[in-house]
Amino acid sequence: MIEEKITDMNMGGVVIFTKSLFIFLLLDVYLKGSYAINSKEVEQHLEMGKKLLAAGQLAEALQHYHSAVDGDPNNYMTYFRRATVFLAMGKSKSALPDLTKVIELKPDFTAARMQRASVLLKQGKLDDAEEDFKAVLERGPNDEASSQLNSITELRGDIKEAYMLVEHGQLPAAVELLGRAIEKCPWDPSLHETRAECYIQMGEYFKAISDIRPTTSLRSDNRPAYYKMSDLYYKLGEAEESLIQIRECLKLDPDDKQCQPHYKKVKKLVKQLNAAQEAKVAGQYDECLNKAKQFMKTEPDVEFYQLKGQSYLCHCNAKGGNLQEALMFCNRLLNREPENVEALIDRGEAYLASEKWDEAINDFQKATNMDEHNHRAQEGLNRAQKLLKQSKKRDYYKILGVKRTARKKDILKAYRKLAAKWHPDKYEGDNKAMAEKKFIDIAAAKEVLTDKEKRQKFDNGEDPLDPEQQQQGGGPFWHEGFNPFGGGGFKFKFNFN
Repeated sequence: MIEEKITDMNMGGVVIFTKSLFIFLLLDVYLKGSYAINSKEVEQHLEMGKKLLAAGQLAEALQHYHSAVDGDPNNYMTYFRRATVFLAMGKSKSALPDLTKVIELKPDFTAARMQRASVLLKQGKLDDAEEDFKAVLERGPNDEASSQLNSITELRGDIKEAYMLVEHGQLPAAVELLGRAIEKCPWDPSLHETRAECYIQMGEYFKAISDIRPTTSLRSDNRPAYYKMSDLYYKLGEAEESLIQIRECLKLDPDDKQCQPHYKKVKKLVKQLNAAQEAKVAGQYDECLNKAKQFMKTEPDVEFYQLKGQSYLCHCNAKGGNLQEALMFCNRLLNREPENVEALIDRGEAYLASEKWDEAINDFQKATNMDEHNHRAQEGLNRAQKLLKQSKKRDYYKILGVKRTARKKDILKAYRKLAAKWHPDKYEGDNKAMAEKKFIDIAAAKEVLTDKEKRQKFDNGEDPLDPEQQQQGGGPFWHEGFNPFGGGGFKFKFNFN
């Protein structure tokens, strides 16, 4: 290929340029012109960044400092200001390279070296921090640098002693020293992890979690930290929170060999716990019992879930009418947790259904003393006291010989059997007056227990056929239109329905 040639006559001679060289020279002139423009823009970005930083708009300020660094990569001040924003945003890892660049470009910039030393100290990099503080002092007296050097010496001693205490099992003392060290080095993950292990051994799981949490950002891809937090929440009975933490681990690696199986277990447990609660609220007591047994089987080793399961078995058996089962599980639970108010109320209701009035009153009274604003406890206590008083009068269930949990058809069956025996027109004995009284009681019992509203009143300790309680006049059995003998005497046709 024959190249085009350009002759320059301004040099007192002939200078020949190839086309490619000419283009290069033109580009060089263009770039120099552009640099002049960029320099002005850099100043504008720095000024805008400064204003936004003062206004607390850190993300916006950071964008301007990014542009300033790109426009003038040899300006140490652009790096320093960007590092300031990073630190204000809590991004010390990002700030450190900028501070190092500042020192490379301007080694005598004391402010940058002090800032970097402070970051290194907070990260627990004591040797590097010490080196920077000493470099500052080499350039002249500096009270802060001197003070920090002295604190590093003390800090090393505290950390060394703390680890020795951990080895010897003196955990509370180790925790105290580690706390002092963490105040100086809050971004050192190893100090947080060591104190977390102490808390775990001391059984203070929530405090351990508080120390583990910051390490998820202080260490890259810290899946073990997410797993540990999930495991601790799981042991504390915080299954939902445990699930949240283990999902964070799986976001980093869906196939993590430690997190994946734990996730499956927690997810299953959470589903069973929620199902048991939903069944309990919906009054599906058989389903409640079934789901409670399932999650107790899923997690047999963590005490919280066993006690939680017993609380469901206590409550749902009591509500479902399985009184012996209810009392067994309520007793087990209260042996472990004597101040469990809900368990006391559930047991009180089981005692009520078992007609153990004094025991019921005792449980409801204890629950009310522990939580005076608990409506279930107050209502239960009132009902138990009424039923105790009522038991000394007329008990319709006993009259018919049925349980308090008896269904309507069982009540009618018992009524027909007794009515056939004691109706005065059918009674073959000599004591017609006694038969009449018996039949009146039987008919009254049937009247109350086969009427949903009246039965509910009676179960709450109120006799709907008692004129004193109803504040109505008339005899004890002849009010509210109730008369087993119709218009009077025995002139009605006997009806077994």
